[in-house]
Amino acid sequence: MIDNLIFMNGYGLYVWSAFIFTFFCFTSLYLITRKQYLRENKKFIAKFGNLNSERAALARNQNINKEILSNISNI
Repeated sequence: MIDNLIFMNGYGLYVWSAFIFTFFCFTSLYLITRKQYLRENKKFIAKFGNLNSERAALARNQNINKEILSNISNI
């Protein structure tokens, strides 16, 4: 029973290697994306982490920020 699952009538090597390759690619993509997100998050906090209310209001009124904020509210 378990042999049929592992060997899959001779196609097991292809199926399991494809599965492992896909899992490895997804895992590495996740780790790279997470690392980049954390790096950009630190940059953002360093730049905008301590905004006072005056600068925050100014940032909200800028056109590019309005566009970004309007797209975020749709998510």
